Amino acid sequence: MQIELAREDLLKPMGVVAGVVERRQTLPILSYVLLRSAGQDLTLTGTDLEVEVVAHVPARIKGEVALTLPARKLFDICRALPEGTDITIAKQGEKVVTKAGKSRFTLLTLPATDFPAVEAGSFEQALTLSQDEAKRLLDRTAFCMAQQDVRYYLNGLYLEMGGKRIRAVATDGHRMAMSDLALEKEAGGERQVIVPRKGIQELSRLLSYTEDEVKIEIGASHLRARCADVTFTSKLIDGKFPDYTKVIPSSQTKSATIPRDAFREALGRVAILANEKYRGVRLAFQPGRLAMSAHNPEQEEAVEELEVEFRGEALEIGFNVTYLMEAVGAINASEVVIGGNDSNSSCVLHAPGDEATRYIIMPMRL
Repeated sequence: MQIELAREDLLKPMGVVAGVVERRQTLPILSYVLLRSAGQDLTLTGTDLEVEVVAHVPARIKGEVALTLPARKLFDICRALPEGTDITIAKQGEKVVTKAGKSRFTLLTLPATDFPAVEAGSFEQALTLSQDEAKRLLDRTAFCMAQQDVRYYLNGLYLEMGGKRIRAVATDGHRMAMSDLALEKEAGGERQVIVPRKGIQELSRLLSYTEDEVKIEIGASHLRARCADVTFTSKLIDGKFPDYTKVIPSSQTKSATIPRDAFREALGRVAILANEKYRGVRLAFQPGRLAMSAHNPEQEEAVEELEVEFRGEALEIGFNVTYLMEAVGAINASEVVIGGNDSNSSCVLHAPGDEATRYIIMPMRL
């Protein structure tokens, strides 16, 4: 059994597969990558039992290949080798020898039969869209997912499909991102799923800002994405996502249109002196003017002012400055509209004339 392949052909797929593999695993086999022969190709498989990635790599193969190698070590070796290097992988007894030029690495291997397979079952629904559309949908929403929240259903991205639309929603209980994507073809019947945080992060890494297609398939307990030579599979969270529509204000009596870049930069400067624990910033809106201020327990204070278009009565409201900066940064427009009703109500942020993507942020008492 021997495998010969170019470093450049192995490097990117190994990076994708190694990203899924956890370094610290209760099962040693889960820190390994499975190499199998598939016709003229070599498949690389990595999994943590929740997410699985299978990549196809062109290679010259002698004999049947079914072996495992430490994923992170193989990736680091591949990355450290000079460009244009050919790599040879061969099993010798209980170990595997990897050669490249005058370099030689002897790696431990575990039985390929011990490598777990993700039983995804059948997929009843499928839709195809460009990688660019899918990646931007994740970019606009995924940062609002909760991290290790006891409400496990918040630790992921909620996808709602139906007709010619797919909607992504993420919330951590303090803020929410919601974005709609129009589809060229019907997505099939109405369907709602929650994809776990790690699955979304790895899927985003896999996608690129290109017009290449990605096919997304949805089953009873798994989501699968196929693009180019990589197949990604993730378990779904078995839970009921809260009724997010209840937290969206039906109307806003006050609204401001603010230059996006100037707003984001000013928030960044004010944040320097914000309380490190609570990260609060106060926004004071008046006709034609926005004043931003932050202070900390050391009695230090930062103040910024911007010229804005403001409609309604004067408003003072406090927010977590990190939440505000991330929402503003995710809006791809020269201006940002921020609307609210009073200092105790959530505010809504979106691009002017575009409510397909909206951010709702709960206020803070400062």
